[in-house]
Amino acid sequence: MFASFATTPITPFVGADVEGLDLGLRPLNQTQIDDVLRALSMFGVLRFRRQKLDIALLKRLGRQFGELHIHTGISGMAEHPEVTKIYSDENSRHVNGELWHSDLSCDEVPPLGSILHMMEVPTDGGGDTAFSSSYTAYERLSEPMKRYLEGLTATHDGGVAFSRFDPDRTYPRAVHPVVTHHPISGRKVLYVNRAFTSHINDIPPEEGAALLRFLCDHSERPEWSMRFRWEEDTVAFWDNRCVQHLAIWDYFPQRRLGYRVQIAGDRKPA
Repeated sequence: MFASFATTPITPFVGADVEGLDLGLRPLNQTQIDDVLRALSMFGVLRFRRQKLDIALLKRLGRQFGELHIHTGISGMAEHPEVTKIYSDENSRHVNGELWHSDLSCDEVPPLGSILHMMEVPTDGGGDTAFSSSYTAYERLSEPMKRYLEGLTATHDGGVAFSRFDPDRTYPRAVHPVVTHHPISGRKVLYVNRAFTSHINDIPPEEGAALLRFLCDHSERPEWSMRFRWEEDTVAFWDNRCVQHLAIWDYFPQRRLGYRVQIAGDRKPA
């Protein structure tokens, strides 16, 4: 299926393990880059085990797929503003991403994808990340619902997700179609999420609120979701254009440490 590596699906609808590709040994060639992007558009999230990366190599890896996206809701590292440190321990009061979301859908041009290198994992097996297929969520809607959603838009507001951490900060807002198209696969995507989508436009508020609740519940169904099990030096690369994800904080007070970069998108969702 791919010239550069082998893939094994994790579930029928989302996720694949990748074997035969070292992400840090040397820069990827164009065939490898194209294969990764094509696999990403098919499986939504790719898992690469046994990857030795430092922050410089993580940034190099990300830049091979596009410019790095500066997070608009959470501050990056002082010396590496493109890199977000993912860390929690016995002193943490929360972790980011505890609601289902597509990363920074509140941005006018959201990030294409996100790459997370996990360096330290809880010893008891906790700390999974859940992913769901927004392709399948759309495809499993009834035909009348699909027709109804065509042409509707929704507002995505960063304040919904981040204002509890810093209420004085101004966060981005954007309007996107409820149904989008993936630019590589061409498949349709249900593009609303619980963390960022504040309301459906174009219809009365009461109808919009009920519709949004249904669409979020539908997107999060276990039938088209998976739990991504982390190990030390595992890398996840997920496609924000066709999956949502959720951080599962079931490991308090243990430590979990990783570093993430996000690849800038090159177009608005459409």
